[in-house]
Amino acid sequence: MKVIISLILLLTTSLCHAQIRTLEYFLQQANQNSPTIKNYQNQILIARIDSQILRASLRTQVNFLNANSYAPVIKGWGYDEVITNIANVTTIIQANRNFITPNYLAAQLRTIDLQRRALLDTIQLSQKDLVRTITDQYITAYAGQLAVDFTKEVFELMKNEEVMLKKLTEQSVFKQSDYLNFYVTMQQQELTYLQAQNQFEADYLTLNYLSGIVDTTVHRLKKPDLQEVLQNNIDSSVFLKRFANDSLRLVNEKELIAYQYKPKIGAYADGGYNSSLQVMPYRNFGFSAGLSLTIPIYDGRQRQLKYAQVDIRERTRQSNKQFFLNQYAQQIAQLRKQLHATELLVDKINKQIEYSHTLIIANNKLLETGDIAMRDYVTAINNYLNAQNLLTLNTIERLRAVNQINYWNR
Repeated sequence: MKVIISLILLLTTSLCHAQIRTLEYFLQQANQNSPTIKNYQNQILIARIDSQILRASLRTQVNFLNANSYAPVIKGWGYDEVITNIANVTTIIQANRNFITPNYLAAQLRTIDLQRRALLDTIQLSQKDLVRTITDQYITAYAGQLAVDFTKEVFELMKNEEVMLKKLTEQSVFKQSDYLNFYVTMQQQELTYLQAQNQFEADYLTLNYLSGIVDTTVHRLKKPDLQEVLQNNIDSSVFLKRFANDSLRLVNEKELIAYQYKPKIGAYADGGYNSSLQVMPYRNFGFSAGLSLTIPIYDGRQRQLKYAQVDIRERTRQSNKQFFLNQYAQQIAQLRKQLHATELLVDKINKQIEYSHTLIIANNKLLETGDIAMRDYVTAINNYLNAQNLLTLNTIERLRAVNQINYWNR
């Protein structure tokens, strides 16, 4: 029974490790689980309701009003009857409405729409940041997987050779000290392999954490297929859309300031019961109606000061936009230069790895006959290790450079 259980556990573990996760899988999970993006999406829904609230506030408002008071005069002491009428009972239904021009309503609705656009831009920026963060961590975990595969390969190679070298040492083909030196090197390689495995698992679980995935199972990762995205028109970038929307918002803000200083008309009507209860209170049912007109004349130059504030914010916007364009051009040029240099170096490293691998194969055959010194064989393995590590580092640097370029251009 124990054997069966062990086989089942072994099979389950093998299936878990056989599954391959892709970058697209983690990006999808991160986008679905991100509380930040959900928050902005809910704010867009709230903005839609804001426009409905604005329209509703411009319709006729109906209220029920009730006020009752009693101010008695006792032995000549009390409030003046002329002012209080001793008693006052008011129970009416009042309707009022403020009238605004269609252009003013359009400006207010435009304010809400610009807020919605700003939220959409923020969502796109959050998604771009999320893609960059998840991709960068995926690259880190993938680098750990490469390190695991390579260190395991070298360790198994040395482990296979160790059996043969031990026999050759017993036959006095190699010195005991040479064999011990090789054995210590093999043990160091085993520790390097185990350390790489631990680091890969930590990086993978960090990737799960950033993606909002609750799982401690470690799967293999597929090589990320990152291709450089070329930006044809920087003006269509979400980074610049923010500046364009800010410009529209400032123009709309000036329009709203202008409308604040236009005449305002309001109307009201009410009907119900309003009585002092002094003279024929049963006949005090009635109604009233009226108009209100407000014409701004002088406000202490507040309008000019508000316009000046908007102008300052516009100059700040233009300055920030130009600074971003300069930084963008510098960043892209630097990343592409780094990418080009890395690609050239990768080509040279691949050739060196090919030569080092060929040399190890040749040395293996010489080792079997004792025609090569042990230290030369160990040196060849170390050269192969160094070349592979250098290749891994530059491969990862290339992927990270492409990720950064795509962040700015996508």
